[in-house]
Amino acid sequence: MNLRMRIFSAIFLIAVMLLPPSSRAQTSPLLGNWREPTGSVIHVEQCASGLCLRLVLLSPKAPATVDVHNPDAAQRNRSLCDLVIGSRFQLNDATHASEGTLYDPKSGKTYRGTMTVMDNTLMLRGYVGLPVFGKTESWQRVSGSVAPCRSSTTR
Repeated sequence: MNLRMRIFSAIFLIAVMLLPPSSRAQTSPLLGNWREPTGSVIHVEQCASGLCLRLVLLSPKAPATVDVHNPDAAQRNRSLCDLVIGSRFQLNDATHASEGTLYDPKSGKTYRGTMTVMDNTLMLRGYVGLPVFGKTESWQRVSGSVAPCRSSTTR
């Protein structure tokens, strides 16, 4: 291999090693659709600021279809369909993300959060202050496509 090719290879290797952690999200098993305990489906995707969570299907068992508990009265009539409920999660590795924020439309409260995936289960932990002061919910992976969310009335 000539000198020029060695230099090119070294630069390429260094560039790949310096890729930001968010580039690992393209293959992370955290991505995809997840069913939470009431049956609603949340889509985990790569957003500009890290991983985000978007409500894509409301379960018939969901307590409301609009954001009735939002602390901002002007937001209480917005639909929960397509609502971003998690943002700014940073990958620690392919199966763990932290430093995110979670909005709980059931209470109108926002928490810090972490996510861990094991097989087809996503462990989502919301907390205040330190992770020890929180609650973990288990979500199950949804295989196949999900019909788009449609909602306009309060239940």
